[in-house]
Amino acid sequence: MKPLDPRLLRYARTTRTYLALSVLLGTAAAGLIIAQATLLAETITKAFLGGAGLAELRTPMLLLLAVVAGRTLVVWLQEVAAHRSSAAVKSQLRRRLLEHAMRLGPRWLSGERSGELATLATRGIDALDAYFSRYLPQLVLAVTVPAAVGLRILLGDWLSALTIALTLPLIPIFAILVGLATEKVTKRQWRTLSVLAGHFLDVVAGLPTLKVFGRAKAQARTIREVTDHYRKATMSTLRIAFLSALVLELLSTISVALVAVSIGLRLVGGEMDLQTALLVLILAPEAYLPLRQVGVHFHASTEGLAAAERVFEVLETPAPPSGTRTDVPDLARATIRLEGVMVAYEGREAPALDRFSLTIHPGETVALTGPSGAGKSTILAVLLGFVRPDAGRVLVDWQDLAEFDLDAWRSHIAWVPQRPYLFTGTVADNIRLGRPDATDEEVRLAARAACAEEFIDALPQGFDTPLGEGGAGLSAGQRQRIALARAFLRDAPLLLLDEPTSNLDLESETAVVEAVRRLAAGRTVVLVAHRPALTALADRVARVEPAGVVTR
Repeated sequence: MKPLDPRLLRYARTTRTYLALSVLLGTAAAGLIIAQATLLAETITKAFLGGAGLAELRTPMLLLLAVVAGRTLVVWLQEVAAHRSSAAVKSQLRRRLLEHAMRLGPRWLSGERSGELATLATRGIDALDAYFSRYLPQLVLAVTVPAAVGLRILLGDWLSALTIALTLPLIPIFAILVGLATEKVTKRQWRTLSVLAGHFLDVVAGLPTLKVFGRAKAQARTIREVTDHYRKATMSTLRIAFLSALVLELLSTISVALVAVSIGLRLVGGEMDLQTALLVLILAPEAYLPLRQVGVHFHASTEGLAAAERVFEVLETPAPPSGTRTDVPDLARATIRLEGVMVAYEGREAPALDRFSLTIHPGETVALTGPSGAGKSTILAVLLGFVRPDAGRVLVDWQDLAEFDLDAWRSHIAWVPQRPYLFTGTVADNIRLGRPDATDEEVRLAARAACAEEFIDALPQGFDTPLGEGGAGLSAGQRQRIALARAFLRDAPLLLLDEPTSNLDLESETAVVEAVRRLAAGRTVVLVAHRPALTALADRVARVEPAGVVTR
């Protein structure tokens, strides 16, 4: 791990301002340390050798109090700046992580564990607090304070300055050696935590299935084992941190002792005056303290650095290229052609689509049928721009889809997935995903068109009823009709439906089919269908096979 990762400067610009402020405050802290030592040595010398009374010592003592107050103020300003900068950096990194994950798209996300990403965006980025509030300020002090203190000691006693100059580099050398060992252990700790988070999320999501098949206790044992691995990894990290602190403390103590012995011998021999001796003795520990603290705070911030390393890996993952054209043709009148489209997923031997071709005429409803795994959902993903073909192309009125800006393209599409996701919020909020600026009346009309108004009005608070995560509290058919209401509200010319009646009972299926019939009127529709009730709505059925498509 680098003392300062330059990628933080690149991805979080707030860091630059904070570092400049840290340098300024660190320089002020170094000056105040020297002023404090000078005043303290002068006051003690006047009191013990000059016999000065309280009246004579009032001015230097007031100055000393002012310097101590100044150091307190500088420390407070560093804390405030560090926490504000940390909050801004975390916000920027989270926003960039989310934006880049959206650019990478579902194809990339399908290969990632959602639990790990959630832990990375929350606990992982939060762990950067120690890095900004403790480690970075101390890193600046480790440069400014020893340099300023060493120069001041050199002006008073060159022999002590030479001793410090020779022993001071030992602390960063040993800190680096310990840091190399810590890096490996910390990365292992973070990997274990990511596995634990991902596995725990999978277990919670699949708990009903595990209970039915009697495997809940077995998974509990697995979580206990992973937790135990994480405990051991954490203890290994703490063990190294404690040992490193002992090593650095021992080195600095021995170094200060060498300076003190030299000064004591020369002070007894009359080769040095008391004020200079006191000044050097007071300043010598201050020269070593910032470097010792760097090592201590580095270990406290390693978890955040390990998480930031993973964040940067995600941010540096190349995103699929997006075109720049925003002048999307009128999809109500456009012909869409898929010509020899091939899509291959990593880890699968056979391609999901192999030289697939299909022409979709304006205003036509095309039903895609075929065996599971033939690539029907992949076709919709290609049309949505979530998946870029590895070969072949998609033409919209003879213009390549790859040339269009994907956000502009998707603004003309309504999509109803097989398992629509409902977010935590009210029913109306979930319908408004189709068009955020829609009025309450427009939301109600969309729900009515989707055959959803009746059951929504029957909910405790109607359209203002809060839903749990994933639409908890609603049946599968009700969730499907809310997703169809989104599509009605969006009023897009191209409609993509992925098995909207799967896993529904007969009553729910009938309601959804009727809603789809209304929604398809006057639009170009591509729907994935297995049930006869849906295929009956199509103008044409295209059967998808792993080797291509046969139409009738």
